[in-house]
Amino acid sequence: MVFRFILSFLGGIFTTLTMSIGMVALTIGAIFWMYGRDLPSHESLAQYTPPTISRIYSGQGRLIDEFAKERRLFAPADTIPPMIKQAFISAEDKNFYEHDGYDLRGIGAAAFDAVRTRGRDVRGASTITQQVMKNFLLSGDRRAERKIKEIILAARVEEALDKEKILELYLNEIFLGQNSYGVAAASQTYFNKTLSELAPHEAAFLASLPKAPSDYHPVRRKDRLLQRRNFVLREMNENGYLSDEEYAVERAQPLRSVQNGDFDSFKKDLPPRDYFTDEIRRQLSEDFGEGEFFTGGLTVRATIDNEMQPIAANALRRQLEQYDRGRGVWRGTGQKIAVDQLDSEENWRNALADLRVPRDIDLENQWYPAVVLSVGDSAARIGIEGVEETAEGHFIPAKDVQWARKRLEDGKLGRKAQVAGDLLEVGDVVLVRRMTADADGSFIRWTLRQVPEVQGAFVAMDVDTGRVIAMQGGFSYQASVFNRATQAQRQPGSSFKPFVYASALDSGYSPATIVVDAPIEINTPQGVWRPKNSSNRFYGPTPLRTGIEQSRNLMTIRLAQEVGMSVVGSYAERFGVYDDLAPVLANALGSQETTLFKMVSAYAMFANGGERVQPTLVDRVQDRYGKTVYKHDERICNDCQLASLDPGLAPRVISNRDRVMDPVTAYQLTSMMRGVVERGTARKAVDLGVPTAGKTGTTNDAKDVWFVGFTSNIVAGCYIGYDQPRPMGRGATGGGMCGPVFQRFMRQAVKKYGGGKFKVPEACEFINIDRFTGARLSNGASGSNVVSECFRAGEEPLFGITFDGGFAMGADLPLVEEVGRTAKQVTTSTGKKAVVGPKASFGTLSSGGLY
Repeated sequence: MVFRFILSFLGGIFTTLTMSIGMVALTIGAIFWMYGRDLPSHESLAQYTPPTISRIYSGQGRLIDEFAKERRLFAPADTIPPMIKQAFISAEDKNFYEHDGYDLRGIGAAAFDAVRTRGRDVRGASTITQQVMKNFLLSGDRRAERKIKEIILAARVEEALDKEKILELYLNEIFLGQNSYGVAAASQTYFNKTLSELAPHEAAFLASLPKAPSDYHPVRRKDRLLQRRNFVLREMNENGYLSDEEYAVERAQPLRSVQNGDFDSFKKDLPPRDYFTDEIRRQLSEDFGEGEFFTGGLTVRATIDNEMQPIAANALRRQLEQYDRGRGVWRGTGQKIAVDQLDSEENWRNALADLRVPRDIDLENQWYPAVVLSVGDSAARIGIEGVEETAEGHFIPAKDVQWARKRLEDGKLGRKAQVAGDLLEVGDVVLVRRMTADADGSFIRWTLRQVPEVQGAFVAMDVDTGRVIAMQGGFSYQASVFNRATQAQRQPGSSFKPFVYASALDSGYSPATIVVDAPIEINTPQGVWRPKNSSNRFYGPTPLRTGIEQSRNLMTIRLAQEVGMSVVGSYAERFGVYDDLAPVLANALGSQETTLFKMVSAYAMFANGGERVQPTLVDRVQDRYGKTVYKHDERICNDCQLASLDPGLAPRVISNRDRVMDPVTAYQLTSMMRGVVERGTARKAVDLGVPTAGKTGTTNDAKDVWFVGFTSNIVAGCYIGYDQPRPMGRGATGGGMCGPVFQRFMRQAVKKYGGGKFKVPEACEFINIDRFTGARLSNGASGSNVVSECFRAGEEPLFGITFDGGFAMGADLPLVEEVGRTAKQVTTSTGKKAVVGPKASFGTLSSGGLY
């Protein structure tokens, strides 16, 4: 009886347990079924391409910049050293190679701790596979629902992907602090090493970070990180990845990092971001889309020349600073540090480091941010960023400030400074550089510097390919990121005149054609417009050559009227200077705005004989797999496919570019612009020792000054002016201000790229001309007045014809309605009659207001 009772009791317990287990199983099954529906597809992980850094390399293959939303360098699984994998497996999931995506023991232990501490100790029990699911497919919250989904997806992924692929996803996706994603980027960030160069203790360092990178900062939380690193090393030892001897050696290693100053940062080898690479970022973001540029892992081969870019920056900066110091007004940086932060070196250095002041200026010597620590009777003591303090200290002496005056609170300028205290106050943040002796570079003193208020830009490119070898969009990128080479719309002034002359030369005129340089009046709705020459003089009948050499405004206006502004506009648009040039006469003098980049590109077409140039900052773009997705140079080079060429022979490149100008016209114009450099408005500034052509430009009241010029290989241009245009004062001219910038750069460019005679077209027939009168001279004529002009072969040139246009030229023309122009009869110098005139109609006029 008792036995039967015991059996019945045990049977009841068994039945209850069985039913309970069944209910639990059904409940768990129901939960997994319910949460297993509508989960994100794990199949996409097989094709996952993580966001990676896009990198820009110079033409010489040097890394010069990188762009990314998440700083990640993708490392395929087979390129990640086993030791790196072992460190992360030991730290995060020691059973990674055994489990099916989840670890029930780990989950149980985490649940027990959570119950035991009543929720105060909630720790994860996720495997690496589960972490991949959380990072890629799920949110990061700590709800049970997410954990269930994590387990379901982890199990599915383990069936679809092998362990190495899962580990690859994990090691490339995880955030490891310092804006570094993935182990390859983190290795560079913390140690400036590749993965293959890491020691076991450095691998353990990285494996310590995934849980909470901010809690294991290598400087602020150094002790905590050291404990975690040693824990990972012990796990690696217990898991058989490190021997006892290796473990002891690695554990004894100090905790070293870039952040702690133990290694140089990889950024040290990168030049500061500048206008060139930022313009590449802007253009490629438009071409490829911003998302693809910042996450696509593009490899960009830029056209920049590492040697010439600093020369371009220095040439422009030197001229801007020279003008600024000539103004004699002290502005400083406008930044201050509170006096109570100057009580210790550590405090003022930290405060200085937090300020946004330019640190990318290297003019004569590197410029440094500094703070005024005290002001004495004569000198001011300064603390300089990146320069160690000395027992004597660093000072700005009185004689270094006596060039400047300080603007007072009422806006007026004070008296010229005599001592440092006349310009500086305690706490002022300034820029300084070392003044050194020219003879031996020995230190003289620290000298005050400031970013000029006047700005400018410089661009240089290859005349045949359009490859930009140097670009400087202002004095300092860190002071102002606005790229004045490509974004600033400015009036080109007389530097536009070559396009007027080009349209005339293509319309049947020649460099020897005579145009009257005399006063002009044009009625406009705003009143009578009376353009004038910059000299305020009139020179009478003058050949076209002299007109462009001396930049005669009145001749240009007459020429534009004869040819027709619609024709001039079509030339300017064909060369890419404007999208739509308004057909008013003032625009013949460069009153409509354009960019320096467009002007330099257009001049390149003069230099190469009239072939279209597509300017570019990029030679080639490759995607993350190395496939070329963009290539600039599309010219044909069959010889480039050959294994070798005979000694002394270069590959023959066949040009397939469009022609935008007759080669004879291009040569005539180039020859005339050589006169600008040799005896015209640029003669005092430009002398390279090789044939050089160019044109100056100075707008009304000298608000913008220009010079664009070229040799047979390189074209370069400069403009200088205030960002908010205003007069730069008497004496500011394109030749006087931009000419020296061109000269400094091109002197070095000629040394590197050479320069020779401009190519003469076969259709040229040369005749000696008197450049003052335009008269034909004998073949044996010589003297300073003689110039050998190119005329189109087969065309009989007319000499002695004068284009006048009249004193009140255009006074009776309507401003809007287009008026047809017809050929007209003129009297030659011999008394004969000839019919000449434009080949196109004359468009509309407006006031223009320039000159």
